[in-house]
Formats: sequence, C-alpha cells, structure tokens
Amino acid sequence: MNRAAIAALAVIALCFPSLAFDQRRAGDFDFYVLSLSWSPSFCAEEGDDANSQQCSTNRPYGFIVHGLWPQYEHGYPRECYTSQRRVPDWIVNAMRDIMPSGSLVGHEWRMHGSCSGLSQRDYFGAVRTAYGNLSIPEQFQNVRQDDQEGAQDIERAFMSANPGLPEDGISVACGKNLLREVRICMTRDLKFRTCGELERTACRANNLQVPRPGGN
Repeated sequence: MNRAAIAALAVIALCFPSLAFDQRRAGDFDFYVLSLSWSPSFCAEEGDDANSQQCSTNRPYGFIVHGLWPQYEHGYPRECYTSQRRVPDWIVNAMRDIMPSGSLVGHEWRMHGSCSGLSQRDYFGAVRTAYGNLSIPEQFQNVRQDDQEGAQDIERAFMSANPGLPEDGISVACGKNLLREVRICMTRDLKFRTCGELERTACRANNLQVPRPGGN
C-alpha cells in the first residue's frame, strides 16, 4: 500500500471513528458465554502487577465474573461501535461484588458489552442475572487451603450444582497448570445451552492447581 493510500485511510479513520469498530450490528449474535475467572490464579500470575482493586483487598475473591460475551456459532463480535464509551462510576461500584476491578468493568463493556445491543445499565444487569442463574459448587466456596482438581472434575461439579447444564455447555480454561476460568454457554435469555466449539477448546489437565483466596 502506498503512502497516499495509507494517508487516506488515516483521514477516514479520523473523520469516521465508527469505522475503527466492528461493523457488524450490535445485538446480532447467537448466544452468550459467561466467563468466570478464578481470582486467586489471576492474582498469583500477575504478582506485583496485579490489580489492587481485585488482589489487594480485605475481601478474598474466589470466582468473579470475567465477562458475558456475545458469541456466534463460530467466532464472536468484539468492540462494536457505541456512543456509550465510559462506564459511569455508579455501575462500576454496583458491580464490585462480582467484578471487583473498575478497569475490568470498562474493558468488558468496550470489548464485549458494546456488541450486546443493550445499554450499559441493561448489559450489566444481564451480567448479574447470568451470574445469579448459576450456582457455584460448594467446594469452591469458602476455600481455606490450596487444592488440586482435574478439569473434567470441575466441569462435573458445576453440572451437579446446576441441573440442566449440558456436558458440552461448559469448559474449563487453564494455563501454567493453574485453573484460570470456567466458561458457561447461555442462550440470549440466559438459560443453559450447548456450544460445541467452546467444548472443543477446553482444558483437559488432570491436576490443576487451585490456589486459595487470599493466599498470595
């Protein structure tokens, strides 16, 4: 591409900022993925760079909401154009019990919530509803010591705690032998559903480290 063409594209981007975003229509998607992050793993990996709102508080977080992500049957939209860019403080503060970091709330809105077709109020209301529709297995509540779990054992624990959650509607994400996330597929009205593409990329490790909250 020559310099004139590059300059022309730059001018277009400045004059029409919406072109920098995903041009697929916000609200045009098939289902959601509710992604839960095991906060102690995140904090352990981040170390000194960890977000203080999430990792240096008097409240030791276990599973938190990473995000509620609009999905296609294959692939997903991201960074859709929206006139609502900054998430107001009252929403950030209202979400802190399940999304403790203000930067996380803002990032998830820009990357994923903007593609939901919902207002910020309604999107984060949907996040809370999705989280409320899911029961966290007892073994991940009030964890007092480091543990080890197999990825499929974690999936089975969630299915046992949530009747109707299908085997191919949940997946575990891992890295560096740590439990990182549990991802749940949900319909647009936030009911459990299958999603084979997510299941195909799931972690299959047998001995994942599950650090205890507040243990860093």
